Amino acid sequence: MDQAERLRNVIKQKRKGMQQKVARVVTITSGKGGVGKSNLAVNMAIWRSKMGKKVVIIDADLGLANVEVMFGTVPKYNLSDLIYQGRNIQEIITKGPLEIGFVSGGLGIAGMNNLSKDQIVYLVHSLGELNKMADVIIIDTGAGISDSVLEFVLASPEVILVSTPEPSSLTDAYSLLKAVFRNPIFSKKKTKVNIVANKVHSAEEGEAVFTKLNSVVSQFLKGDINFLGIVPQDPELDKAVRGQKIVSVEKPHAPASRAFQVLASNYINDEHEAVVLHKGIAQLIINFLARKSN
Repeated sequence: MDQAERLRNVIKQKRKGMQQKVARVVTITSGKGGVGKSNLAVNMAIWRSKMGKKVVIIDADLGLANVEVMFGTVPKYNLSDLIYQGRNIQEIITKGPLEIGFVSGGLGIAGMNNLSKDQIVYLVHSLGELNKMADVIIIDTGAGISDSVLEFVLASPEVILVSTPEPSSLTDAYSLLKAVFRNPIFSKKKTKVNIVANKVHSAEEGEAVFTKLNSVVSQFLKGDINFLGIVPQDPELDKAVRGQKIVSVEKPHAPASRAFQVLASNYINDEHEAVVLHKGIAQLIINFLARKSN
């Protein structure tokens, strides 16, 4: 039995159980590194937690450890231990500030296209347990248009793409959008793509970032994207990054912290629009594996 058939069998088995409460899943990504993607993931998680939501971050950025550095912790186990060593989901979750859960991808993500049926069933069931533990699951991908990044973006019902006003960042952001929108398995109706403009000097500059991306997406890709908001250039954020700290924890009244709070509020305010996209982390992983098997 090949990977595709194993997945079809898993999907049939799991669909009946997906009527339970599911967490809202969002994938945060960027066209290039250094634009503040992981900072957005962690700081939005902080504010969502302060707003009474239970949050889990899955670090899918292979080779980097930005989230765990900002959390100031080293996970004892990661996704590989869940898949290959039989650890349970509670064992691989590390607690960060405000009881935010954190799951390190480790090498588990890289090997997810070579799993046996039993491993697939265990993975989907285990990650499905996160629905009981979280209201929101944030997936922090790597940067760029590598296969691993694209697979998560294509599998996710909601995506936040981070860009700065720099021409190279805008170009790389559009390259990612082009790779996504032109992929034959991408669903414009079932995926909501949000834009966050980071390191801007004014609201107008942030809106210009979105306008430029929206114009080319509309004209050349015949698609729609949504403007979630901005994060201003802020010395306090730069200081927090250098000190491997979280600005929303260290300096909650700093301009960048307030911006992260607004972004988290904007994200909550469109919750009613996300109902049709609400399929949970288990369905996302099934989608991810199904994409990789094709």
